[in-house]
Amino acid sequence: MDFSLSPRAADLRDRVRTFVTEEVEPVEAEVHARTTRLRESGGDHWTPDPVIAELQAKARAQGLWNLFLPAEHAGRYAADFGTDGGEGLTNVDYAPVAEAMGRSFLAPLVFNSNAPDTGNMEVLLRYGTEEQKQQWLEPLLRAEIRSAFCMTEPEVASSDATNMAATARIEGDEVVINGRKWWSTGVGNPDCKVLVFMGLSDPDADRHSRHTMVLVPRDAPGVTVERMLTTMGYYDEPLGHGEVSFDDVRVPASNILLGPGRAFEIAQGRLGPGRVHHCMRAIGLAERALELGCARALSRTAFGKPIANLGGNRERIADARIAINRSRLLVMHAAWLLDQGMSREAYSAVSEIKVEVPNMALDVIDTAIQLHGGAGVSDDFPLANAWVGARTLRLADGPDEVHRNVVAKIELGKHS
Repeated sequence: MDFSLSPRAADLRDRVRTFVTEEVEPVEAEVHARTTRLRESGGDHWTPDPVIAELQAKARAQGLWNLFLPAEHAGRYAADFGTDGGEGLTNVDYAPVAEAMGRSFLAPLVFNSNAPDTGNMEVLLRYGTEEQKQQWLEPLLRAEIRSAFCMTEPEVASSDATNMAATARIEGDEVVINGRKWWSTGVGNPDCKVLVFMGLSDPDADRHSRHTMVLVPRDAPGVTVERMLTTMGYYDEPLGHGEVSFDDVRVPASNILLGPGRAFEIAQGRLGPGRVHHCMRAIGLAERALELGCARALSRTAFGKPIANLGGNRERIADARIAINRSRLLVMHAAWLLDQGMSREAYSAVSEIKVEVPNMALDVIDTAIQLHGGAGVSDDFPLANAWVGARTLRLADGPDEVHRNVVAKIELGKHS
C-alpha cells in the first residue's frame, strides 16, 4: 500500500495549512468573543460572523473550495464550483487536507468543507436526481445555503438505527413525515434551508429496508426547531445542534433519495468517507493542542524549572507525539482501503479509527490542558472547546461500543 500524496494533494495540504495558520487562526478569538457577547446580551448569535464570509471569499479565490469532493464523483461540480484543479480528491489525498482544516473550529466552514454539509452534499452527489442536485446541491456548493442531517432521536437508542420511530409514510405522490429528531447539526444557522430526514416507511420490510431518506425544506409547514442544544455548555455557533419536530409534514415523493427503503444503503455510502474526514480533522486538532502545550511548557517556569521538565511532562509529550503518529497511520490505512473499494477490511478499518482517534485526541488535548493549568479550561485558549469536540466525536457517527462490535464481528468471522 502507498500512502504517498500526489503532487497536487501535497500542494493543497500546504496551501490549506498556510491559509489556516495565517488567515483563520488569528481571528478565532475575536470571532468567538463577538459571538459570546451576542449570546450573553440576547442578540443574534447564530448568523455567521462577517469575518467568515470574508475568509470564504479569499479561500474560493485561491481555489481552496469544496475540496471534500470525491475523485470518482466530482465530475463537472468540481470544475464549476471552485475546486482547485477542477477535480475531486481520493480519500488518501483528502486526508491530510482535512487534517490541516481540523486545526481550527472555523476552518472547515471557511473552505465549505464542514460537516454535516459535506456528507449531505456527497449524498446528493451520489444518490440525488438531477432536479434534486439543481435545487439543493448547487446552492450548497456555492455556500448560498446550509443543511442539516436529521437521524438521531431522543426517545430511542439511536446507536441502533433500526430503532428509529419517526416515520416517512408514502401516500401516493407525497411523503408524510412525523416524529422528533435531535442533535440535528446545522439547523441553528439561518441559512439552513434543507434537512436530510431518515424515517420509517415500511415496518414490515427487512430491518435494513424499512427506512427512507427524504429531503425536507426547512420552511415546510410542520417543521419546528423546538430548541437548540448545548454540548457541555457550547452552542457551536453558527451551525448548532437542534431538536426538531415534524408534524404531518408533506413533501413531494420526488424528494425521496435513491428510493423507498434505501436509507441504510445511503447511510453506509455517506458515513465511510465521512468518518475518515472526522478522524483526520481530529488529528489536526490534536496536533494544534500539542503545539500549544509544548509552547506553554517551555515558556512557563515553576519551582525553578520549565514546566516541560516537571512531573513527567517530557514523557507525556513524547507519548502524545507517538499517539498522534500512530493514529494518523491508521487513518491513512483506512483511507487507502476505501480507495480500493468497500470491503470487510475497509469496514473494520473505518470502525477502528473511529474508536482510536477521538480517544487519542482526548488524551492529547487533556495533556495540553494540564500543561496550561487553569488557563487550559478557560476560553482564553481553544483547548476546552477542542476537548468537548473530541469527546462528542466518541458518540457522533456511532459510539465506540458499536464500532468495537463491528471490528470484533469481522475479526471473529475470520475464525468461524
